[in-house]
Amino acid sequence: MSEAVSLLGFPTLGLATNGVIPSSLGYLSKLEKLVLYNISLEGQITIAIGKLSNLQWLYLDYNHLSGHLPSDIFYHLPKLHQLSLTSNQFSGRIPVSLSNCKELELLYLSNNFLNGSVPVEIGNLTMLKELYLSLNNLEGSIPSSIFNISSLQVIQLGKNKRSGEIPTIIGNMSFLDVLHFSSNNLTGQLPSPPPSLSWFLVSENNLVGDIPSSICNVRSIKGLSLSKNNLVGTIPECVGNLSFSLVDLELQMNNFHGTIPGQFAKGCLVRNLNLNNNQLEGSLPQSLVNCRDLGILDVANNNLNDSFPHWLGILDIQILVLRSNKFYCQVDNFEVRSSFSRLRIIDLSHNDFVGYLPMKFFENLHATRDANEKKAEYMIDVFDQNVYFEESVFIATKGLELQFTEILTTFTSIDSSNNRFNGQIPEVFGELHSLIVLNLSHNSLVGTIPSLLGNLSALESLYLSSNKLQGRIPEELVNLIFLEVLNLSQNTFIGPISRGNQFDTFSNDSYNGNLGLCGFPLSKICSNDQGLEPPPTIDDEDDDTTRALDWKFATLMGYGCGVVLGLSMGYIV
Repeated sequence: MSEAVSLLGFPTLGLATNGVIPSSLGYLSKLEKLVLYNISLEGQITIAIGKLSNLQWLYLDYNHLSGHLPSDIFYHLPKLHQLSLTSNQFSGRIPVSLSNCKELELLYLSNNFLNGSVPVEIGNLTMLKELYLSLNNLEGSIPSSIFNISSLQVIQLGKNKRSGEIPTIIGNMSFLDVLHFSSNNLTGQLPSPPPSLSWFLVSENNLVGDIPSSICNVRSIKGLSLSKNNLVGTIPECVGNLSFSLVDLELQMNNFHGTIPGQFAKGCLVRNLNLNNNQLEGSLPQSLVNCRDLGILDVANNNLNDSFPHWLGILDIQILVLRSNKFYCQVDNFEVRSSFSRLRIIDLSHNDFVGYLPMKFFENLHATRDANEKKAEYMIDVFDQNVYFEESVFIATKGLELQFTEILTTFTSIDSSNNRFNGQIPEVFGELHSLIVLNLSHNSLVGTIPSLLGNLSALESLYLSSNKLQGRIPEELVNLIFLEVLNLSQNTFIGPISRGNQFDTFSNDSYNGNLGLCGFPLSKICSNDQGLEPPPTIDDEDDDTTRALDWKFATLMGYGCGVVLGLSMGYIV
């Protein structure tokens, strides 16, 4: 065999059998491209590669290579254009000798165990277009010399231990498209981004100050992720005007105040809007209906004061989180085209919603009926070859408020807890067969638990505590073989507790405050006549009449909630 110009995972070298890079590669002096991608290579990089003086591409991605990067070889690779060692187990420092590869355009070292600082000499690579150093243990400040490379289009330094400030010179980089500094220890204020920027990702740092007004000049921005910092001030009104390009806006867990920008223009491309855990006030802007691809809206833990945004029903929204605000009035049985048919995670908890749980609303949640029939995938938006987002949201489940950084498309949850809902639990819940979390606790619900809840074969968490529920616990709930958390406490249930399956694992805490219950795990032993239901206080006819009157009164309050209840909210809250 003659010397190869390109070697793309060439099988005859025995690489698949012994799992190491053979030193015999050094004899292929005319080799220009060496691509050994994802073939389970182990060991260290052989210094024989340093003999390949004509090498232009070196791709050793997604293997199990380890050890320090050999600095000597880069002195002898003057023609190297592309170097990718992503997703291996390399450790130690980035070799200063890389700066000798003057023609280098792509440098990919992400997802290793590299430490130390980024060499200042990297700034000598004047032809560099893409720099990927994410997912390492790199420390120290970001050398300003990198930002003097005018050709740079992508800088990815996310998920390291970088400190210091982001150099303001970044605003002069006329070709920069992606800036990813998330998950570091960066301090100082946000610099003015260059107008060319598409992705500005600096979440999970210690940045302070306002969002610079110059963000309004970045007309092609697609992703703005500033979450989990200490930013203050108001959200620039121009954000709505950027929605022609903006697809992902993550501002959660800061200290922003004021209102949500109100002008999301027609043709808005926003898919993910996360404003969780700020100090925002006012109402949800109805111009969000212009964002036809909006899939996630999370405005939890603010001071928003509004009625339920039924107008969002015309969108294919999948995740709606309104938790811990001042939303009020009824969640009406409104008639809206689509009506949240793709909604699979809804959190209305810790607000001031009233009235009956809306039966038609829950009937329309088709995504919670058949989610398990679909292939389980993570919600990941791939926008281009340089950027992808793993969507995240905080969800209260299993007794904790957890951040789901990877959301399965089959995960479904309904949380209406800590409101003032009344009436009975609608039997339609028993038709939501894919439901995993159901939380109706801390309301004023009455009546019995519908036996149809035993059909929720995927249910893992059921919270019905602190209501006015009564009667026996349906035996059908024993069929819920995936149920890990059950809380029926602080009601007036009576009779024996069923045994079998998951019910044999629950403790007293699941039943506290129900004095009429008996049997395992409680110490109270059931007698023969234990649990006979008390006679109703009113007959069925009177109950129907009362319910009809209650419904008419609730409907009347619904029509007037914008005035009557809205005024009372300012007084009561």
